[in-house]
Amino acid sequence: MTRVHVFCEGQTEEVFVRDVLYPHFGRMSVWLNPIIVRTGPQGRGGVTSYAKIKRQVETKCKEDTTSWVTTMLDFYGLPSDFPGMTSHGDSMVRAQAVERAFQEDIAPRNFISNILVHEFEGLLFSQPAAFGEWFEASDIVEQLERVRNDFTSPEHINDDRCTAPSKRILKVCNSYDKVLHGSLIAIGIGLDAIRQECPLFNVWVSRLEALNPVGDA
Repeated sequence: MTRVHVFCEGQTEEVFVRDVLYPHFGRMSVWLNPIIVRTGPQGRGGVTSYAKIKRQVETKCKEDTTSWVTTMLDFYGLPSDFPGMTSHGDSMVRAQAVERAFQEDIAPRNFISNILVHEFEGLLFSQPAAFGEWFEASDIVEQLERVRNDFTSPEHINDDRCTAPSKRILKVCNSYDKVLHGSLIAIGIGLDAIRQECPLFNVWVSRLEALNPVGDA
């Protein structure tokens, strides 16, 4: 059994790891353990500074050297002190630069950097029809599909404060609640569809699959 600790930005990502990723990897003898990042002695969730993330990641890497440690953090809203944030290019290029810089800055070798491009809600644009299971307004799916069709992939939906994936969802569906609906919609979409639509997310999943020493069960 291969163990992988997954530092998640919040409760939604934690549930996504538990309910969507865990069953898939369990069949491959890879055990995923979601951990919500800490912002302070009592606080959990969100990324307030790079130093806090780095300390938690490196501590876990050293605590359990026979396991792997990875992250599920949103590029959108990352603090400016994150490594690679001064890189140039479009947001996709910059997000990948941050992911590489993050990988290079963590000392332990049992770390796998992963930054969601641009945030968890981007994954939900893999199949906008899944929103129809939770919201009755007939035009919500149509409007979300129009957004999706304007971009090469869900991961290209940008990281501006007004047009990030979550902001676009709230614009057409103001009753959307990330914690309540996010993971349920992702479950409805299914991991295979998300991987097909989101190539950078798929690269991360493939890297974790490669940790499996025995092949599919």
